[in-house]
Amino acid sequence: MTHPWWKTSVVYQIYPRSFMDSNADGMGDLNGIISKLDYLALLGIDVIWLSPVFKSPMDDNGYDISDYDDIAPEFGTLADMDRLIAEARVRDIKIIMDLVVNHSSDEHPWFESARQSKDSPYRDYYIWREAQPDGSLPNDIRSYFGGPAWTFNPATNDYYFHQFSTKQPDLNWDNPAVPDAVYAMMNRWLDRGIAGFRMDVIDLIGKDVDNKVLANGPTLHSHLQAMHQATLKGRDALTVGETWSVTPETARLYSAPEREELSMVFQFEHITLTFDPVHGKWKPREFDLVALKQVFAKWQTELAGNAWNSLFWNNHDLPRAVSKYGDDGTYREASAKALATALHGMQGTPYVYQGEEIGMTNVAFESIDDYQDIETRNLYSERLEQGDSPEALMAAIHKNSRDNARTPMHWNGSDNAGFTTAKPWLKVNPNYTTINVEQSLADQNSIFHHYQRLIQLRKTNTTLVDGQFELLFPDRPQVFAYLRKTDAETLLVAANLSTERLTLQLPDKLRTETARVLICSGTPVTGVSQQLELAAYDAVIVSLS
Repeated sequence: MTHPWWKTSVVYQIYPRSFMDSNADGMGDLNGIISKLDYLALLGIDVIWLSPVFKSPMDDNGYDISDYDDIAPEFGTLADMDRLIAEARVRDIKIIMDLVVNHSSDEHPWFESARQSKDSPYRDYYIWREAQPDGSLPNDIRSYFGGPAWTFNPATNDYYFHQFSTKQPDLNWDNPAVPDAVYAMMNRWLDRGIAGFRMDVIDLIGKDVDNKVLANGPTLHSHLQAMHQATLKGRDALTVGETWSVTPETARLYSAPEREELSMVFQFEHITLTFDPVHGKWKPREFDLVALKQVFAKWQTELAGNAWNSLFWNNHDLPRAVSKYGDDGTYREASAKALATALHGMQGTPYVYQGEEIGMTNVAFESIDDYQDIETRNLYSERLEQGDSPEALMAAIHKNSRDNARTPMHWNGSDNAGFTTAKPWLKVNPNYTTINVEQSLADQNSIFHHYQRLIQLRKTNTTLVDGQFELLFPDRPQVFAYLRKTDAETLLVAANLSTERLTLQLPDKLRTETARVLICSGTPVTGVSQQLELAAYDAVIVSLS
């Protein structure tokens, strides 16, 4: 069976300002990434997803773009970007860029013109509304970053709409000039040699603000189909949409091949299992493995043959996987490997977030002043005013702040983890002296080498790509186990996500004398014919045929 290249690929996400600093300004950059391409080639990844490097005032770390055709000076130049694309290609690594087109920066020339006058040619590139007759806001929609989603514009005596920061005004996709400009920009980047896009909050571009419909709005899919026709059709590109609102049913609308929209979407149902129903991630719930397995099984089963899964534990907005789902103390290495095995064994395209492959953990800065993330700082101030205790807020921040993922990459045990020789833009996690790339590369049993083996297995085992998914032991709260089945082979993937030693009795239909262990994350596994013995946080992939 032939596949699009992205079905057999593994994607590595880079958060550029935290990856590698090449010019001693305390911030990562494109040349820093180039200097580490051999490391990524050794890991075996096929694609780099680059969080935004476009020109930006950096109110939201680059997710507020002021020029879609230029590179932020702190990251480098267009010539550096061209060199990154070329150097990656030499190593058979593709680059996809972060497309942020639900909103722009308020310092984009379009908005700077639009806010000056109602007669601006760019006025309808954004969403404006008058105050209510009583002088109140146009409606009660709230910003995801706290506060109202409407900000007053004195020059035109009305309000502009922003679902995120006040410096991130939403683009008006109902104005045909907006998608036309976006599609032209996308084509310029594709012509430059990138392999596709990760599309930031793409489920919000079809919004109807007057009826308070934000996600999956009435014009969303017509926009995505038009985008495909104008930019992607005939190109061998990867597109993945960030869609917090998606369900298995709506995921098929985005990514069923015949609809010609996107390659795949990111769904977050497994992430939001640990969010409080009212207070969200700022009042986190404990990790429930039985519920998590049910969510993954649902997505694996319902998308099979219809669409394609994105597989991920963490990204630049989420806490570190080993701290959220594993044990970042005694069993840090073992649990990081077990989580990796459980994820990479499923059907879909795996995404590895920088530092995940060495088991980087959440950070617990004592002071709010040490956090840089706008969402974290805004929510802290807002909830403090509402009466929440500083201790409770800091505990929630330690679990779920976006800065957990954004502390600089740990390259070695030297000052600032080898990330920079200057003061880093965000403090380094103090545990870098014991968790770093240099140590991981030197240890053949490290988390890094386990990821390397998982990635290589995906390239050589077609059952991991094509096999049907069947959940095993659904009600056992310590183990995540499932089958991947084709006519030619059955794979058993089993991860013990507890500190207990487990014995799994295999169903009669799975018992065999010819089982082969393909990957073992820890204690060597023997005697798979009748039962499976797993030590604490051990995981295996076994071929049963």
